[in-house]
Amino acid sequence: MAARRLSGWRGGPALGGPIPDDSRQLTLVEHLEELRRAIIVSLIAWGLATALAFTFNQPLIAILERPLHLALLRTHSPFGQKVVVTSPIQGLAIPFEVAAVAGVILALPVIVWQLWRFIAPGLRERERQLAFPFVFGTLVFFALGAVFAYFVLPIGLSFLATFLGGNAIYLPDLSAYLSFLSLVVLVFGVTFELPVALSLLAAVGLLSSRRLSHWRKAAYFAIILAALVITPGADPFTPTFLSVALILLYEGSILFIRGFLHR
Repeated sequence: MAARRLSGWRGGPALGGPIPDDSRQLTLVEHLEELRRAIIVSLIAWGLATALAFTFNQPLIAILERPLHLALLRTHSPFGQKVVVTSPIQGLAIPFEVAAVAGVILALPVIVWQLWRFIAPGLRERERQLAFPFVFGTLVFFALGAVFAYFVLPIGLSFLATFLGGNAIYLPDLSAYLSFLSLVVLVFGVTFELPVALSLLAAVGLLSSRRLSHWRKAAYFAIILAALVITPGADPFTPTFLSVALILLYEGSILFIRGFLHR
């Protein structure tokens, strides 16, 4: 970055303003000042968003618990849809953790914008044209994967909760459930980046729609195998849904690359 021509922009609005031009080369100290400013602005945005999310921590936790509650409806547990808190500090720690994660999500537009303003002056014109849709697509497809996981999760949880039948009472720990939910959302969010990765490789000339079509059978096998390996839990439904979704995304990537990138 330091070796490329960077802008001499200083000051300006904290959360906006134009991206600097290539008028002169920043020194290392000035470059570090720009990085420091971007980090401070991002942390302030995250802190404010976390404080806002904490005021709504009970509705947020209720939304996160919904897949588990749907699974508990099928267990006929004498405790109904109740969950367990096994540590004295979890009653306070869980709302703070949920608020912190929600704060990152709410502050993500500011964080991404600050990152873009920091790296954009060091990119060539062609790289800038690729970077913005790549970042935007990354956020969109991660969100799609997270939402998909949220609606698929009750099916897998229902299977796990009722697998032992009446031999056990299902009374899940809230902290363990939220950790499991986070892991499932992360797995789905990251794997849903498949179209973004394929499109980027096609845009730089390393892939083509014809080559992806030729690799279709091998890609299907790799997708199914990966879904079985990386999906947390032991139910058969979650990896199945993930495999189907990724196969559809693979086919959609071929159509996109052929129709819009003309490769």
